[in-house]
Amino acid sequence: MTPEVVTMGETMLRFTPEPGQSLEQAETYRVDAGGAESNVAVGLARLGRRTAWISRLPSTPLGRRIASRIGGHDVDVSRVLWVSEGRVGLWFLEPPVRPRPGRAYYDRAGSAFSQIDPDEVDWTFVRSARWLHLTGITLALSANCRLLVHRALDEVAGSPVTVSFDVNYRARLWPPQMAREALEPVLRRAEVIFCPLRDARMVFGETGEAEEVAPRWAQRYGARLVVITAGRAGAAAFDGSLHRMTRHYPVRVIDPVGRGDAFVAGFIGGYLEGGTPTALAWAAALAALKQTYAGDLVWCTREDLLDVLAQEEGIRR
Repeated sequence: MTPEVVTMGETMLRFTPEPGQSLEQAETYRVDAGGAESNVAVGLARLGRRTAWISRLPSTPLGRRIASRIGGHDVDVSRVLWVSEGRVGLWFLEPPVRPRPGRAYYDRAGSAFSQIDPDEVDWTFVRSARWLHLTGITLALSANCRLLVHRALDEVAGSPVTVSFDVNYRARLWPPQMAREALEPVLRRAEVIFCPLRDARMVFGETGEAEEVAPRWAQRYGARLVVITAGRAGAAAFDGSLHRMTRHYPVRVIDPVGRGDAFVAGFIGGYLEGGTPTALAWAAALAALKQTYAGDLVWCTREDLLDVLAQEEGIRR
């Protein structure tokens, strides 16, 4: 079956020590697979959408672990590029325990994905989709990855495929000015833009609140839809009209990693279901739900999401 949504990007293995333990003292770790693009694909698949994730992995136990975890959520991983040599990216997360801050350490340089050749990608498969989702993380990883993003934009140009792009700035990967120079040409070619307000301020020097930035970016970059997220302050979306999302869900946070990707998955799923207002509602609910699961992925079902939207509480019997 052809996919509705295709994503492409790097997925890493994340190592997290047991609660209360530092990376230095830990002897056992929880191991999870996660990456911005595959997180979105999984979130959408669990909402009932046909999704596919394209990446490049080494044919090793670690590479197969990543593919099996993503594919285990009914995400199509048939177009993953397999190589006989190489490595997967790793990162280590020490969650915060007040007053001790959280820490993250990355070991991803020279990963198999960073050396991807755009000519190897099945672009006919990509063009068969309804939606293509990309992120700024891929742009930051290597020259090959930047070529991949621009090749993807070229391949779907003039086709019915909707292109969404999440700025997803990572300060550990590149400085703001370098990021802006690489991001702006892509933003001008995306139809749907996602950006946290903090990234808009740090990378692009924006001032004002989300509801001011969203219409400004729509005009500047020519996008048909811009979504600016602002944490507890909610989010604003501009599609010719301004839409605000201010609902805040009380959450017992188990793991906040991946909530932004869950927001994007919820937004795309809601948009395909019923337009921008539905998209914002689904995005807020799915981002809240993600934080109740350990690991990078959201494990809820479409029914779980609809229960939260309906404000059902207690135990479903």
